[in-house]
Amino acid sequence: MTYIFRKLVLILFIPYGLLTGCAGLPGEAVPVDGFESERYLGKWYEIARLDHSFERGLTRVSAEYSLREDDGLKVINRGFDAKKGEWDEAEGKAYFVGEKDIGALKVSFFGPFYGAYNILALDKEAYQYSLVAGPNLSYLWILARTPDLDQSVIDDLVNKARSLGFPVNELIYVSHD
Repeated sequence: MTYIFRKLVLILFIPYGLLTGCAGLPGEAVPVDGFESERYLGKWYEIARLDHSFERGLTRVSAEYSLREDDGLKVINRGFDAKKGEWDEAEGKAYFVGEKDIGALKVSFFGPFYGAYNILALDKEAYQYSLVAGPNLSYLWILARTPDLDQSVIDDLVNKARSLGFPVNELIYVSHD
């Protein structure tokens, strides 16, 4: 595990795993229902995110999800660090915190410590985009199946996040060049 993703564990997942038991939901947010994990598998590109030191400076960020034998999901997060001229990658695991058709999971990149992974919006028809939050209003990602997402969809997701209290004016739009 590289330095940046170790910082992710220390900053996000350990404190919240210890203090909240991974069940955190930001504000009035509700995870999606009717979630189908098999359709969520595969590669997702980060379109936008709130800034955190564990991803700071990374471009071409993606996450790849696959099934684990223990009924969980394997997660590979990857981003390019232009300053170092190299890829930064971390492997984690995710499990549902309740029913498998609700988009509320816990994810770990380090040992027994988990952080919240809440899917707040999802293209249920084609699984082409999602809005994901951590345990509070400081963690937000817009993900898509392709490196580009139609601006009207981005606007809709940003408006949903704004209505939930996220500081959307601080979103960083990720380059995939």
